[in-house]
Parts: sequence; C-alpha cells; structure tokens
Amino acid sequence: MTLRAMLADDAPLVHLRLSAVDGSAPREVGAEMLVSANTQAGTIGGGQVEYRAVARARAMLNDGAGQDRMTLALGPETGQCCGGRVTVDLTALTQDARAAMLARLDAAKAPTVFILGAGHVGRALARVLAPLPCRVILVDSRATELAQAQGSAEHRLTPLPEAEIDQAPPGTAFVVTTHDHGLDFLLTLAALKRGDAAYVGLIGSATKRARFARFARETDNFSDLARLTCPIGAAGLGDKRPEVIALMTAQEIFAAFAHSPQGTP
Repeated sequence: MTLRAMLADDAPLVHLRLSAVDGSAPREVGAEMLVSANTQAGTIGGGQVEYRAVARARAMLNDGAGQDRMTLALGPETGQCCGGRVTVDLTALTQDARAAMLARLDAAKAPTVFILGAGHVGRALARVLAPLPCRVILVDSRATELAQAQGSAEHRLTPLPEAEIDQAPPGTAFVVTTHDHGLDFLLTLAALKRGDAAYVGLIGSATKRARFARFARETDNFSDLARLTCPIGAAGLGDKRPEVIALMTAQEIFAAFAHSPQGTP
C-alpha cells in the first residue's frame, strides 16, 4: 500500500519520520512512513530500528498517545552494523495533518516514464516501475497488448504515439520498445529531438543503434546520439529475458532522473 492510499483511508495512522541521523544509516533525514493497526507504507530503513519504531507506533494507536520520539543506535543491540544513530519522531495524524500530508504528496510531482510499446519488455518494465516513485504511461496502438498489462500503468491506446512524446512534460524518460523497427526509429528520433528528456532508451542491439544513427542522419540530419541508451538494460550484456532487461532499464532510468535538471524523484 502507498502513503497516498493510506492517507485516503479512514484508519487511524501514526507518521514516522527520521528527524536526525548521526553517522551511517540506511536512510536520510526526512525519510518517512505511515503505520496503522494492520498495515504500513514507506520505510525509515528496515531492520530492527524500523521494527521497533513500528511497534511503538502501534502501541501509540492502542494507547491514544499523540507524540513520541525514539533514538536508536545502529549497532549490535539492534542487529545492524551501520554504526550510526537515528532519531525517529512519531506523530498520530489528526484530520488536518492527514490533509496537509496528502496535499504535500500531491504537490510533489513524480517524474514521468513513457513506455512506447506494450510487448513483453514494455509490460515487464511497467511491472518493475509500478511500485517506484514515478508516473508510468504505457503507450501502444494495439488494445490486445495493453489489455495484458492491466494494473501496472496508465494506458494510452493511440495510433499516433509520437503525439504522446510531443505532449510529455520536461524531464520525461522515454523507453521505445515497439513491435516495429521503423516505428522504433521514428519515436526515438522524436524523443531525442525534444532535447529535454531525462532518458531516451531504445530496445535492440549495437547493430540496431548503428542503423538508427544512419536513419537519423539521413532522415533529419540528426547525429547527436549522446543521450541515447541503446541497447537498454541487460540486452547489452546478452541477457534478453524481458524481466531482466526491465529491471536493469529501471536502474538506468532512475540514475538518469538523479542527474536530470528537473530533479530527483
């Protein structure tokens, strides 16, 4: 369950936030999570620290306490070897606090990933990205392929996927995985020509990259391929399993987001 989904529910909640970190720790100041009587969302670093903090939060729900604070060493007593120390603030959320937190989450726009092509790799990538902090849009002209990806992304059924590229926000990541090499080339060129994409990835091989370079040069006198990733993911290592390509492509995308002028997710 996501933070937003828990806030939209009526169950009483405790908000956990790392307010101080001294030395090495699994998460940074500001890391947060929500805890209800039977579920939780987000993380403050896992392990015994999170386990104890969640237990304290549920005790607060039982006792009706409004606030608490815990300071925990990440050492042998907690079974963690980071060596640092963290302070966790715990706050039972009022209705006003829930509304304010929900507004903050809504205002923090997640980066967008357009997956152009809902075949095996496109669907696998949508599944991998689904729980991550990004907006995923799966685009295809084939309703049958999109129907096999229910629940993992927003769907755009369109005969003109290039129009979706034109209308995407700055800093978008584009991953081109269609069923047609000619369409792949057209969409990849459109994404590169924007000049503001965080990531442009094309499924294929080194040979396909060379063919695309020739196509871009001959079609539009375009030769700036520095921002193109092709092959994407694990394909460059010779592993063509869709799930493996999807996992490593997701890593590439988030590394690109971290260096994008539009900021990190």
